[in-house]
Amino acid sequence: MLTDDSYPMLSVESARQRILARVSTLGAVMIPILDALGRVLACDQKAEADVPPHDNSAMDGYAVRAGDLTGSAGAHPRLRVIGELPAGQVWAGEVSSGEALRIMTGAPIPRDADTVVRFEEAEPQGEWVVIREVPRRGSNVRRAGEDIREGDVVLRRGQILRPQEIGMLASMGHSRALVYRRPRVAVLATGDEIIPIDAPPSPGKVRNINSYSIAAQIAEAGGVSLVLEIAPDQEDSLSNRLRRALELGSDMIVTSGGVSVGDFDLVKHVLNTEGRVDFWWVNMKPGKPMAFGSIAGVPLLALPGNPVAAMISFWLFGRPAVRKMLGHTFWELAEVQARLREAVSRKDGRRHYLRVRLYETDEGLEAALTGDQGSGILMSMVSADGLAVIPEDRDHLEAGSMVKVLLFREPARIPGFTCFEPADREPIG
Repeated sequence: MLTDDSYPMLSVESARQRILARVSTLGAVMIPILDALGRVLACDQKAEADVPPHDNSAMDGYAVRAGDLTGSAGAHPRLRVIGELPAGQVWAGEVSSGEALRIMTGAPIPRDADTVVRFEEAEPQGEWVVIREVPRRGSNVRRAGEDIREGDVVLRRGQILRPQEIGMLASMGHSRALVYRRPRVAVLATGDEIIPIDAPPSPGKVRNINSYSIAAQIAEAGGVSLVLEIAPDQEDSLSNRLRRALELGSDMIVTSGGVSVGDFDLVKHVLNTEGRVDFWWVNMKPGKPMAFGSIAGVPLLALPGNPVAAMISFWLFGRPAVRKMLGHTFWELAEVQARLREAVSRKDGRRHYLRVRLYETDEGLEAALTGDQGSGILMSMVSADGLAVIPEDRDHLEAGSMVKVLLFREPARIPGFTCFEPADREPIG
């Protein structure tokens, strides 16, 4: 039987390191490039040909020889127009001295031409064209291979595929990409008090919030969630659900509830009996009772049952694990510095994560608590931009103190636009 002193209290950093040491990047799959957006490339991509493959016109204009544009001072060169070349076609002949070829953007530069005069710089006169403004040699010509040279390593393994990388793959003729597989994460809520979300409410029962909030967090991190049927407080039922998670090929299992010290907190007991427990306690609030271990070699993260504690624990520990399995090498949340709008006190020696809304002021960002900070108050998460981190060694912070805030979303970086509330909006709570 596990007891309170069976496992030492870990710091947040130590707990995260232990979890990340037990999960690995998954294997690779070949998928269509439009499905690969946001995924991590699993191999280097070399260019098999120059891009662009040939010299081509960067403008609509006239392909000419630069030598024909130099003449007596003050005179405008006059050239005979020999035809027109649209994009997608090739000129079979050449451009001889004294000639010009009408050419459209993207069309290959014909033999012996080396410069394109824009239409705006030329005046057509019947079968002739007068060059009013003489460009430099090579102007308005895209050279073969100026974007990519054959043999170049264009994209490297571990690179996140953004829209620009998807476009680069397309430019090289790749309709599919080799990326790391998305982890399949089983989600299991436990407890006799938990009922399905569409079941009629009844005394002593609560809806299954955690399976859905955690499944959404898994999806946001890039994983695939497998939501299992609720497990009541019976050891056989819990064991059956965990076996089902293994049968489904789960890469990780996340449970909620059953990790405290009550008589019916069975998750840690079953984990210890059928697998192994790596740690149990983390020096944080909310989320102190949180277990991590494995069953049949599959990592299992056992979160607290209170909705806020479960979500915050997943942000700090589950999300990095999912991101590592996806092939990411950076999994930290974005963070900013902000001033507290109110004083904060506590004396338990734990690291506190307080839900805050951010406000932009002339002096910088301010952080206001989103009302009641209880671990079961889900509205405190709905109203929040992020988590203010109160270090273990600070019992009291005055209003105006600077704190680190872990963001639930990336801040806008476009001048004149912010994702935070203006300073004159009243805080919630």
